[in-house]
Amino acid sequence: MLPMEAKSTLDGLPTRFGSGWISGVLAVLLAGSGLGAVICFLYWDVLTMEEAREHYARYLPYIRGLVHVLLVAGFLLGVLSISLRKSKILGVWACLMVLVAALLGGSQAALGERAGKPFYLGLDYFLLSLIITSAIFVPLERLFGRRDQPIFRNGFWTDMTYFFISTLAVQFTTLMTLAPAMVLFEWAQFQSVQTFVKELPWVVQFLLIMLSTDIVQYWVHRTFHVVPWLWKFHAVHHSTDAMDWLAGTRLHVVEQILTRALTFIPVFILGFHLVPMAAYVVFITFHATFIHANVRFYYGPLKWLIATPQFHHWHHAIEREAIDKNFAVHFPVLDLVFGTFYLPDQWPSGYGIHDKVPRGWLRQFFYPFLPQKKSVTEETPVVQVHE
Repeated sequence: MLPMEAKSTLDGLPTRFGSGWISGVLAVLLAGSGLGAVICFLYWDVLTMEEAREHYARYLPYIRGLVHVLLVAGFLLGVLSISLRKSKILGVWACLMVLVAALLGGSQAALGERAGKPFYLGLDYFLLSLIITSAIFVPLERLFGRRDQPIFRNGFWTDMTYFFISTLAVQFTTLMTLAPAMVLFEWAQFQSVQTFVKELPWVVQFLLIMLSTDIVQYWVHRTFHVVPWLWKFHAVHHSTDAMDWLAGTRLHVVEQILTRALTFIPVFILGFHLVPMAAYVVFITFHATFIHANVRFYYGPLKWLIATPQFHHWHHAIEREAIDKNFAVHFPVLDLVFGTFYLPDQWPSGYGIHDKVPRGWLRQFFYPFLPQKKSVTEETPVVQVHE
């Protein structure tokens, strides 16, 4: 368990139960989600995923009811935080967001539908992803955390920016993921092969998707480590010195698109059924978050079968013997086969790299395109040099 008197990075006050910290954080999360949903209502055709609107319309009364609950709960928890906490910033922000949402129409805000919009931004995807993942992983890290670090640790807002932009640009990243395979590898599709694959049990298809994508991801990941100009993109991901549920979102958009596009090629060629494909998308979302999470679970023999937090944490470790190890995303056996496996029966002493990666999303976006120069890093400098 984490110490009860752990300090937050926002106001330096205790985060123990009864201090107003928990109610304040929940208030901001719920009020912010409710306000975001109201904005989605107002700009329905621009800020929601086109593929999901039909499903939203079917359950719209229930969605409006849920938004109303979020706003009311956010306001009440904000008031509670204000009454309990010396610093009022969390509670005040929550109440202000509820007020703005109410002025915009609240849960009954009109849908701003205007036909003919060729693009959309996934604000709804961001809100759903944030609520679900934080609701699962923040409590896990509070209860089973391996390292004593606050929720709002060093680099939190940079990683939250990555999370926000990547989910907001879901249409763009999806297009860039699918288009290369569909344009360049249509010749490699064979109807007989795809028919055979689709007739396999869904569980078998799911495992084949995991294996085929992981083989590609292994070599793409390893290439990003050994090719110097590609490493500059991947160094952004390794620049964090804190591992938690949000750390995995720190991916440069170039790396994100290249990895996803190349990984999709075997999936496109083999033509899996939609159901196991959808199951894999859900699985990889949670698994990628989990292997970065700040949790101390041990898996026994399972650690040889599936990538675990301990396995992936060693990939981010500062220890020299761990550099350029554990490239697999799903199956550690790939690292065993190709000689890059490293998993001692302990945890790394720290995380990070020697490269001087600048702070903030915007600077990190331009970092790979600029000549290397000395700069202030966002994280605590470490002495380990990438090899």
